[in-house]
Amino acid sequence: MPGQQIAVVSRVSTEGIDPPDRVDFWEDYNRQALVGLTCSPYSEHGLLARQTNLRLGELRLADIAGNEHVIERTPRMCRLQPKDSVFASLLVSGDAVFFHGQGCFTVTGGDLVLYDTRQSYLFGFSSPMRQLLVDIPRSVFTERCLPGGVPAPMVFGRESAAEGAIVSTLRSTLAGFAAGARERDEDTVLDLVQSLAAPRAGEHVHGGPSRLIVAKDYIERNLGDPRLCAGQVAAALDVSTRQLSRIFADEGVSPARYVLHRRLDRAHQELRRHSDGTIAELALSLGFISQAHFTRVYRQRFGHTPGQLRS
Repeated sequence: MPGQQIAVVSRVSTEGIDPPDRVDFWEDYNRQALVGLTCSPYSEHGLLARQTNLRLGELRLADIAGNEHVIERTPRMCRLQPKDSVFASLLVSGDAVFFHGQGCFTVTGGDLVLYDTRQSYLFGFSSPMRQLLVDIPRSVFTERCLPGGVPAPMVFGRESAAEGAIVSTLRSTLAGFAAGARERDEDTVLDLVQSLAAPRAGEHVHGGPSRLIVAKDYIERNLGDPRLCAGQVAAALDVSTRQLSRIFADEGVSPARYVLHRRLDRAHQELRRHSDGTIAELALSLGFISQAHFTRVYRQRFGHTPGQLRS
C-alpha cells in the first residue's frame, strides 16, 4: 500500500574503524545484516565503505558505497552460512565484474544484477561504487516474481529500451526509499523485478501497475525533451500508442495530456520557489516550444499567467 513505513534497521561506516580492523568489521556486519561474505580492499587507504539497511515489508534494502574492493561468497560459505534469498543489486555508479559458476560478465552504472544467494559468486568493484541492493526472500521471489527462481545470475538494463526504462524506474524507486520517500511500496519493487525477470525466463508478466509506473517515471525524467510525446513514451515501453492509452485509462487523461500537466505542474513548482532564470528559460527547460505557448496553456490550467505568479 502507498505510504508504507520504511524503517532504518542499521547504519555503519568503516571510516571510524582502525584501518587494520576494517575488513573484519565489515565482514562481521554483513554476516549479521545481509549475507556472509569475504572482502578484499584494493586501495592504499584500506576499505572505506558505508552501508544503510532499511526494511520495507518483507524486503530489505541495503544502500552500499565504497572504494575499490572485491566481495566473495564462496561455496564453503554458502554451506556454513546459508542464506535463502534472491538479491537484486542495482549498481548506481562505478564499474564491476561479476563471476559465478556459469561464467562472468561486466557490470556498469545503471545495470541490475539478479542472483541467488545459495550459489557462490564474486563481485569485484574496480572503482568507487554505490549500489542499491534488494534482499528478497526466495519464497517471496518465487511467488511474486519467478516461480522457478534464478537458475543463473542475470544482468539487466542493456537488452532493449523497454528493459532500460524498467531498470531506471526501479533505480528511482529504490533511491526514493533510501532517501526516505514513501510514494511507492514493496509491491512496486516486486512488480518491477517480475517485469524484468519473467520475460527473460520465458514466463508471462502479470498485469500489475508497473507499466503505468514505468511510463510516469520515463515522462518525469524526460520532461525537458521537446520531442517527448505519447509515441516516444510508447516506444520506450515497447507498446503501441493504443496500448499506452489503455495503460493511462485509470488516470482519466490521455498520455499527451498527462505530459502537458506534468510540465505545467513542474513549472508551477519552480515559479512558487522563485527559482532563478527568466520565464522563457523555464519554458524551454521543460520542453515547451515557445514562451507564448507556455503562457497560454499555463493560464488555461491555473487561471493566471506565469508572470503574474512570479510578481
